[in-house]
Amino acid sequence: MTGSEADVSDAGPLAQPQARTRLLAGLGWAALAVAIFSGWFIVTRFGVTHDLAVWDVIALRFGGGALLLGPLLLTRRHRLPAGAWLEGLLFALLWGAPFVLFVALGLQLTSAAQASSVTPALMPVFAGLVAWLALREPPGRGRLFGYLAIVAGVAALAVGQARGSAPSPLGLASLLAAALLWALYTLRFRRGGISPLQSAALICLWSALLYLPAYLLGGLSRLGTAPAGEVAFQVLYQGLLMSAVAIVAFNRAVTLLGPRSAAAIIALIPVAATTLAIPALGEVPSRLGALAIVVIASGVLLAARPARLARTS
Repeated sequence: MTGSEADVSDAGPLAQPQARTRLLAGLGWAALAVAIFSGWFIVTRFGVTHDLAVWDVIALRFGGGALLLGPLLLTRRHRLPAGAWLEGLLFALLWGAPFVLFVALGLQLTSAAQASSVTPALMPVFAGLVAWLALREPPGRGRLFGYLAIVAGVAALAVGQARGSAPSPLGLASLLAAALLWALYTLRFRRGGISPLQSAALICLWSALLYLPAYLLGGLSRLGTAPAGEVAFQVLYQGLLMSAVAIVAFNRAVTLLGPRSAAAIIALIPVAATTLAIPALGEVPSRLGALAIVVIASGVLLAARPARLARTS
């Protein structure tokens, strides 16, 4: 059981209002992260199928994020010891440029709908498995049933969105690798002792330092031929919303809810992305896809709710 879940479950009658306030705040931060992450798959897909390459999107995300958040690490309030910088490097390797590269490869070889179905929804399942096997924290029966529902829903959603074409094995493997990296970051962040804002800044800064030299020296940029409006929009979404707001919101959700509950709520991304794709891209889910959305949502509710809170409510 995680720290926040223990706080909720062991709280006495007088502490229950505070526990519920903490839970509601965590759900609010998680909802904000889900909204931004869901739009990211559509915005990224739009960019790489028009005038930008995947490499440009990654550069705008972490380059913009580093310019925005990097200076915060130099202030007295957010100044970090050397050990925290190394922890930030680990965060960047788990949820920085490598994660985005895996997702980008998956987007290229599958589709935005399949990518948004596989990686976010399976991340909490990986987080639960790692916590079970490595940290000796077995999930409760309800959480386990939730994981099984998420897996079943993701499988049905991916099949329904494939529209008769077999998904790319390499694309699916890339999306699975991204889900595993995200899960490891989620579990590690809770034990890292770094604030959500500091974590977001370190991820952007380290990712920019590791990625931008290869991007610039390798001649991968297509920014010069892209419309200024599209570049500005991608800078806003990738650099500000994804690299700053979404990471901070997700980290706050992990802090308030615990890693496994926060990870389970993030599994709602394919539900939100599929819904958003209807007006944005004109993609209406099939009956199987709609049923899968209901199954995933049910699994999320089972996997995200602290077990003992359910007994006290």
